[in-house]
Amino acid sequence: MLSKRTVIGLVIGSAIIGIGALSLIQHIGTIIIDEEHYVKIGESTFYTIPAPGGSNQYLKISGDVFNVTMSSPGQGLQIPETVYKSEAELEWAHLEDGETSIRIENTGNKELLITGTLIRSSDPIWLTYDLMVIISGMVIIGFSMGFTLRKPKGF
Repeated sequence: MLSKRTVIGLVIGSAIIGIGALSLIQHIGTIIIDEEHYVKIGESTFYTIPAPGGSNQYLKISGDVFNVTMSSPGQGLQIPETVYKSEAELEWAHLEDGETSIRIENTGNKELLITGTLIRSSDPIWLTYDLMVIISGMVIIGFSMGFTLRKPKGF
């Protein structure tokens, strides 16, 4: 017969393992980001997009006047510092694995709106984090099973 504490530990540990496993599945592969960002007058924003080869990227920048500098890995899209007025649409593909670096500086008299769809590689730190959550659930189950074998003093 399982004690009440053991059952509670099994339920909580199983829930934590389930959450960790679900998160692990979500973090495998690429991540799609729908971007919507405003840049104030006179400020800059930087993007570093690590992405696998063959992934398509899209950014649309709307505003008064702005500068864009961009470099993509391999023979991808390369833009030296260029002045744009009104609107710019950037669409490119990563020809090989690597990082795209983008710098957008608002030099106009109104805010910039940056929208787009970016595809990036998953960060390996999430794999470690998800495994730690799963291990935590296993530890909780292990401790709770100890209550079935013998009751420690004070319980």
